Order: sequence, then structure tokens, then C-alpha cells
Amino acid sequence: MGKKILVWFRNDLRLHDNEMLVEAVSKADEILPVYIFDPRQFQKTQYHTYKTGVVRTKLLIESVSSLQQSFRQMGGNLLVLQGCPEDILPELVVEYGIAEVYHHREVASEETAISIKVEDALWKQKVNLKHFIGHTLYNKEDLPFPIKDIPDVFTQFKKKTERDAVVKPCFPTPAAINFVGFEDSGAIPEIGDLLQDSAVAILKVQSEFKGGEQEALLHLHDYLHASEGMVLANATLKKHEVISKLSAWLALGCLSPREVYWKMKDAEANYGVRPYFHQIVLGLLWRDYYRFMFKKYGNTFFKPQGFKKDGEPLVLENTSALQHWKNGQTGQPLVDACMQELNTTGYINQVARQLVATYLVKELEVNWVLGAAYFEEQLIDYAPASNWGNWATVAGVGNDQKLVNSFDFEKLAKILDPKGAFAQVVRA
Repeated sequence: MGKKILVWFRNDLRLHDNEMLVEAVSKADEILPVYIFDPRQFQKTQYHTYKTGVVRTKLLIESVSSLQQSFRQMGGNLLVLQGCPEDILPELVVEYGIAEVYHHREVASEETAISIKVEDALWKQKVNLKHFIGHTLYNKEDLPFPIKDIPDVFTQFKKKTERDAVVKPCFPTPAAINFVGFEDSGAIPEIGDLLQDSAVAILKVQSEFKGGEQEALLHLHDYLHASEGMVLANATLKKHEVISKLSAWLALGCLSPREVYWKMKDAEANYGVRPYFHQIVLGLLWRDYYRFMFKKYGNTFFKPQGFKKDGEPLVLENTSALQHWKNGQTGQPLVDACMQELNTTGYINQVARQLVATYLVKELEVNWVLGAAYFEEQLIDYAPASNWGNWATVAGVGNDQKLVNSFDFEKLAKILDPKGAFAQVVRA
């Protein structure tokens, strides 16, 4: 009887540059790919929000379906189940005679807690849960400092990392895989199966995004190989954002940060350096920075007081000011336009995020945690570290004290919409 390894997919829904999958294929006689829709991921929170909103749920379903199709094209399948991983995975270990379970480690507390529960349950069966780290551009062991000594100031992190660290090459996509056989692959759920009260929200969705590795790679190729004029012509804000929106696929792991980086380097070799390529690298560095900060500081980013020794207590009341902000009905045209775009597409650019966050915290004087929780529900590119790290920074309770008090609403409004055209476009 050959060795069987269960490959537990989470936010790593791809075949390319996937060390976990590559090692499983090399070490096992057969692999069992599994994705589990965890009901806790779609619950209501204490902040009057859902953990995952309609648009991101749609993207997730499409991404899991895409991964399943990829495995089917290789002669296998993806086992799709619903429930708690700590309950399901030990049962699969027994049913299929699994020798080892592989998965990618996360950094936020809730995701980490689930990993620990799974690890404890498997330990009782004398089965190892092997951890992989595949969500960042730079591996932590390749950084020029240990996690505990990572600079809190982003500019220092960026300078030292770009100077002294190396981006490793991508892992090859497996050419062939031997799969564990099973009769029933399970059903991929509909949005309504996962989310309560989703029928009305679905009608408002106007997202152009489609989930999945193939969509991500196609979008990346088109983006990098388009002429600069074409890219800028498709940008809402020419100076401050080229709409790549790669972050949505990066968040679900349909796209690897290193794949983006090395494909961009190929494009540079063919076409020369383009101004917006710098923005891609900068975005990848910010993603790395916040993930490593979460590794360094843990749950501090989720606390209302953040890195301050004292802070105002969190009031969980769903106030009219908060609700008007969520609905894009504050009366401030630019804020309302951005929030309406967020609610229908699941996406607004980084400057827009800073603008609406600044308005909520400093103009409406609503606790930042409530805004961060709403972004968690709405954003298609939601990642715990980036979202909560950015919100803490805007609120002045982040770990990079050089950025405290650096967010001014009027200044951000001029950057985002110098001629007042953006609000008109979105409302139209």
C-alpha cells in the first residue's frame, strides 16, 4: 500500500508556484486534494457584519470550482466538503488511510486557531500536519532580519528587504499527479447555501471579477503585455492607480506573488521598465510587511487601542452615522461614491480606502474597528493582515508611528479626485 498525502487547500487555490502541492506529489504515491467550506467563515459577527460578503463568496466559489476543474483535467478531482476542518480531516485520514496532511499556514488568529485544532486532532491519530508558507513574495527565512527584529517602519523594511533579500524562483507546476480515488467529490455550494439573507445583496452585485487560477493568469498576462497607453486608458485614476486588481486573486491564492514578480521581470526584459510596474512591487511589499507584522505582534492589530497603551472603548452600537457610511449616504459626494462602488463591486483602490476610512474615523468619529469589519465583509481582496493593518494605521494606532496623523481627508480627496470627476462617474 503506497503513501497517501492529503493536501488541504485554503487560501492557496492554484497549481502554479505551490510548494505544498509540489512536495506532496514528490513524496506521496497518491494525493487527496481537499477544500472545506467552513461555516464559521460566513457567520455574522459582533460588529453587525458578515465574515464574508456576497461578492467575495462568489469569487471564492468560482475559484474552488476552477481548481477542481484543473484537477479533473489531470485525471483526478478535488474533494469539496462543508463543515469544520478539525472534524472532517481526521475522518478523511481514517477513511482513506492518509499518512500525512499538508497545508499552508496563516498568520491571523482565527485561521491559526483552526490549524491548531486540526493539528491537535491529527496528533491523536499519530498523523502529522505539515505547515508550508506560500503567501508572501519573500520567504521569512530569506529576510535580512528575524521576525522579532523586523523594522516597524515600512520604509525601513522596504529598503533593507529590497537591498538584502532575494525573491526565490517559482516552484514548477506539476505535470502529472497520481490521485486517491473516490466516488463522490461533493457539491460546490451556491451563495445562498453559505450566506443568510443573501438574495437581495446578490441583485446589487456588479462585479466584473471571475475567480480562479486561469482567470488570474490570463489577467496578469494581458496586464503586463498591454501597451502603456492601453493600461492608462483603462485606469480610473491615471496618476494614482492603474487598475490591475491583482489583489483579489492574490488574496485567495489563485495567483502567487512570486509569479507576479517574475512575470513582471520578463515583461521588463521585453518592453522595458514601465512606471506602473513599480506600483506592483510596492503593493507586494506592503502585503508582505503586514503579514510579517502579524507574525511579529499577533492579535494586537485587532484591538481597538492597537499599539497605544490606552484607547477609547469600542461601542458596538450600529449607529446611524455608521450605517449611512456603509450605505454611501453620508452626504459627502466622494465618500458616498467610493462606498457605493465598494458595495456593488467589492473593490476600491488604496487611496479611496484611506479616504473613506479617514472620514469614518476622523470626521464621523466612529471606532475604526467597525469600519475594518465592514471592509472584511465587502472586499474581494480581503486579507486579515493587510485590512486590519491598514485600518489601524489610518486610525493612528498602528505599529508604524511615523505614519500617525499622516492621513488628512482634504488632502486625500484632492489626490483621489482633483477635478471632482470620480464621484460623478461612479454615481452615473
